[in-house]
Amino acid sequence: MLLALLLALTAAAAQVPQSPPAVSAAPASLTTSRGAGRLFISPMGEPFYGRTAGEDGLVVWFQQADRNHDGMLTADEMTADADRFFQVLDRNHDGEIDPDEITYYEGTIAPQLRVAPIISSSTLPGGEVEEHVDDETNAGRMGLLQIPEPVSSADTNFDRGVSPQEFRTAALARFQLLDTSGGGQLSLAALQSVRHAASTVAKRKKDIKPGESDDPHSAEYGPMTSPQ
Repeated sequence: MLLALLLALTAAAAQVPQSPPAVSAAPASLTTSRGAGRLFISPMGEPFYGRTAGEDGLVVWFQQADRNHDGMLTADEMTADADRFFQVLDRNHDGEIDPDEITYYEGTIAPQLRVAPIISSSTLPGGEVEEHVDDETNAGRMGLLQIPEPVSSADTNFDRGVSPQEFRTAALARFQLLDTSGGGQLSLAALQSVRHAASTVAKRKKDIKPGESDDPHSAEYGPMTSPQ
């Protein structure tokens, strides 16, 4: 009787599907994978590459940030995207982007922002030579706003760390800078116009010769295009 019971239990166990061994989840990518297209640095400092040759990373970022896919980016969507990127930057998940994490961001996530400043000079009426330092050229060329380091600049209380609220507040402020019409929405076409204008000014600043004007509002730079 006991032998029959053991045989029955063994047969039942053989019929139960075995659970696969636990597999550790792969760590989330720190940034969008490098593609063949143009690099874009988002307003909060996240690098995005176009997925194919000729595609701008701005398109990739916009499609991700536009959560309801209605073709318009709102302040709420931009702050939500900032919250997502904050979680990527806060590597130890202590609720703050600390100095070590900022260093990691600058050296590993977005090393493209670490470029030498461009120095030009002009001669004043009295003959004195005045130097002009432009450390925003690369940020302008790759993004929408002239912000040399978008992450650490969100530290408004200067405690060398960035809190979730500081990062969210910075996202809202940057949305308002881009939303020059005050309509509360940004289209991809409008941001592409800003991108083109910022890139053009950055290129002209890079090519400036000593003694020439570095005023972006001068005739040398031409009109800037604002988002509608």
